[in-house]
Amino acid sequence: MGNLMRPNGSTATDSKNRISEVAPCSGICSVCLDGCAGNCEVFRSSLRGREVIYPQPYGKTTSGSTKDYPVDYSHLNIMGTAVGAVGVAPDPDVAKFPNVNVESAVGAPGKPKIKMKAPVFTGALGSTDIARVNWEGFAIGAAISGIMIVVGENVCGMDPKSEIKNGRIVHSPELERRVKLYQEWKGEYGNILVQYNVEDGRLGVPEYAIEKLGAEVIEMKWGQGAKDIGGEVKLPTIERALQLKSRGYIVAPDPEDKAIEEAYEDGAIKEFERHSRLGMVSEEGFAGEVARLRKAGAKYVTLKTGAYRPADLARAIKFSSDHQIDLLTIDGAGGGTGMSPWRMMCEWGIPTIYLQAMAYDMCEKLRAKGKFVPDLAIAGGFSLEDHIFKAIAMGAPYVKAVCMGRATMIPGMVGKNVEQWIKEGKLPNTVSKYGKTAEEIFVKYEELKSIYGKDFKRIPLGAVAMYSYVDRLATGLRQFMAGERKFALSYLTRDDIVSLTQECAQVTGIPYVMDIDKQIVDKILA
Repeated sequence: MGNLMRPNGSTATDSKNRISEVAPCSGICSVCLDGCAGNCEVFRSSLRGREVIYPQPYGKTTSGSTKDYPVDYSHLNIMGTAVGAVGVAPDPDVAKFPNVNVESAVGAPGKPKIKMKAPVFTGALGSTDIARVNWEGFAIGAAISGIMIVVGENVCGMDPKSEIKNGRIVHSPELERRVKLYQEWKGEYGNILVQYNVEDGRLGVPEYAIEKLGAEVIEMKWGQGAKDIGGEVKLPTIERALQLKSRGYIVAPDPEDKAIEEAYEDGAIKEFERHSRLGMVSEEGFAGEVARLRKAGAKYVTLKTGAYRPADLARAIKFSSDHQIDLLTIDGAGGGTGMSPWRMMCEWGIPTIYLQAMAYDMCEKLRAKGKFVPDLAIAGGFSLEDHIFKAIAMGAPYVKAVCMGRATMIPGMVGKNVEQWIKEGKLPNTVSKYGKTAEEIFVKYEELKSIYGKDFKRIPLGAVAMYSYVDRLATGLRQFMAGERKFALSYLTRDDIVSLTQECAQVTGIPYVMDIDKQIVDKILA
């Protein structure tokens, strides 16, 4: 197998090689010319240094790894059968794909589960500008679609209007806006998860979200698939950098350094970075945090972990088992982010399919010992219905949903932009081919209008777009499941998928396509 990813020239960092022939390992042009005007990553880094670590332009993009891993979910195929039906009568007039139930639910025993109309929910939408600017479409869209949404880390700390007294958050207009907007439109399905990290915990964000905003679900964050350090964003001014440093964040370069201040005034330094601290995981600390959250009034406690080494995955699963966590989201390498170091996003961590295979084996070991196995969600590079089917089947019976980050953000941005383009009369051809009005462009427009009546005018087109996207996922998933004759998610098993390569079979434990059904075949032929 050749090089899995070409370094040193990427749209993500606004860089490219002078010539197409490059050294596979370094990514440097095979002939590097003295006098070249650029623009490879080394060239740009020679001018802008650390700025080039991150995907650009910040606040307007999300990014995902372009590394081509040896095994991924495309190495699995979905099976089908011409026999019978599971969950409904084996009758052609009953076993129709619209009758497939794609609802899911998560939660520990002894309490009502959080129900979802479709087995998907958003990634953590935190303190990046792209999450803040598009929140109205994201939140209302998720709520009316009946899926969960996650408020990411650092929202209170980044809120310029936050009020902090004695080191604790007492008011954050931005977090209040985010939580209340979802709650206003939430029905019987879904919920909003408020995530927190080290700085959030010190500020008392979980307690504020529960006591003042009525949040029911608090999510502890160990990490994510796109990076193995704390969250970061870019800051455009030294005043903003000083504010965030005063709130306890790591800010680089140091805005209080005289030389840095002078470089900023000269125009050499054009931006600063705000970083979160690394969490330090321990069993005792985890137990204490769970107890703290439940004492504060959290109805559900969840955990998000990243693409760390297998021992850390084992800790996440075992701790979640011991303390009856309501949902464990496992985020593999290859997924996306609003801002992460680009090379880190591509070159660290365990890719999603490998991580899920490990998680399944660990859950099986716990179940064999009679231990509680928490509900799982898998994240890291998913976007369409076949991904959902494969992830849930491969992780059955433990995986209840798929977490989609960048994919669920796209509809919110698309709808917002279409709304603006309609106002300006500047619809691009990709949109105007469907019509010139929202009613013509959005296939679900009239359906939502009939559901919400006079309130429909308060639903932004970003939310209409998200509702349309989730409906597409649910419909596509129903079609796949009907072909497999499984009429509810709970009936999916690992036998519903097959490995197309021996290497995939070795990684996942899903049998190779030439080996399945052998005994049944022999019995039929005999």
